[in-house]
Amino acid sequence: MNGKQTKPSIKYMSEAFSPLNIAILTVSDTRTEKTDKSGYLLKELAEKDGHLIMEKCIIKDDFYHLRAMVSDWIHRQKIDVVLITGGTGFSSRDVTTEAIKPLLKRAIPGFGELFRHISYRQIGSSTIQSRAFAGIANHTLVVAMPGSTNACRTAWEHILSEQLDASHKPCNFVSQLKEQSND
Repeated sequence: MNGKQTKPSIKYMSEAFSPLNIAILTVSDTRTEKTDKSGYLLKELAEKDGHLIMEKCIIKDDFYHLRAMVSDWIHRQKIDVVLITGGTGFSSRDVTTEAIKPLLKRAIPGFGELFRHISYRQIGSSTIQSRAFAGIANHTLVVAMPGSTNACRTAWEHILSEQLDASHKPCNFVSQLKEQSND
């Protein structure tokens, strides 16, 4: 100890919750508005937590269509978070990972690691086939998770609900997005 007094870190000071603008994308060759349970679950959970849904849509597992849609949302200043459900597995049609990861300025490896850790307790070694990931692009948080409702609920309730709340301490994605906007 050098005897100097230091101020508490600003990220440990309490910040009030503020709603984020969220876009939800379901990636599926088979889901429709009537059968998109995962997309609607994410919408319901986000709204319940006080966030605003700016857009919600479904697109087929198509590399370029997927990349174009997410690029458009990343480009919009009014969208803070992009939630993607589906296309993160290992089938030949699952292209979410390959299409979106190159768009990210900064990867958040801990999201996929934590998601698979939590998921392991629920579905055992099958979680190894999840390529869930997250990252930041143009001051927007992008999160991709499996297409099952259980996976979406796990991601939201065990990770995203807290991490999209500025009052969650000692850190959250909201504070990281604010830091990013000062780059």
